[in-house]
Amino acid sequence: MIEFKDLSLVYPNGTQGLKDINVTINEGEFVVIVGLSGAGKSTFIRSINRLVSPTDGELNIDGDNILKYNPKQLRKLRTEVGMIFQQHNLVKRSTVMKNVIAGRLGYTSTFKSMFNLYPKKDLSLAYESLKRVNIGDKVHARADQLSGGQQQRVSIARVLTQQPKVILADEPVASLDPPTSHQVMTYLKQINKEDNITTIVNLHFIDMAMEYADRIIGMREGQVVFDGPASQVSESTFEDIYGRKIRSDDLRGGQEEDESAEAVSH
Repeated sequence: MIEFKDLSLVYPNGTQGLKDINVTINEGEFVVIVGLSGAGKSTFIRSINRLVSPTDGELNIDGDNILKYNPKQLRKLRTEVGMIFQQHNLVKRSTVMKNVIAGRLGYTSTFKSMFNLYPKKDLSLAYESLKRVNIGDKVHARADQLSGGQQQRVSIARVLTQQPKVILADEPVASLDPPTSHQVMTYLKQINKEDNITTIVNLHFIDMAMEYADRIIGMREGQVVFDGPASQVSESTFEDIYGRKIRSDDLRGGQEEDESAEAVSH
């Protein structure tokens, strides 16, 4: 269980990234965070693995306040909380297998990892993870030879190989076309259900949020402005979250309407 208790984050330049967040995310939930760019979605997610450091409040994972963790505890935390990024974060000149087996780095000594001396069970786990996202045939290909969607599937396989308790996905489909985006989201949802891994995803596209989320959290200006089951969400809910109409009748609308159109374009 992940508990945000009066959590706030103020950056050194004075910008308020998060403000008084009180949210509990239960084991096995599939949660989608929505909101405009700059609403605090990425900051919310990245606080869970301490890629950013909240400045006030508590952030408890299974009862432990991770804001008090020392470097050794943080390293262990990051083996239990996997991260999928928008731009995949692969070593492009390395093979798919080398990228995926990197999910075991937190469990492997520096010496062994330098010389790729991974146990057979870890190599087998990496290959099974690739097969789960239907890309086992690319095991020896270089990452930069793959399409964007295939690269994102490699990053999902890497996280699976990590065997985390929680998966965080920060705009994992923002750079992909609609069919590929749905494919990636389907794999994330499938893994969530089959492995009971708590999954938290940032999305710009509200129709995808509605399709895949068990629960939707809406953010604006660093605050949670909606938190509820996807079944209770309507277009007016999103208008409240975004602070504007989702669909504009004025075809001459400016940038704000363009952003809203982007939010429903998938």
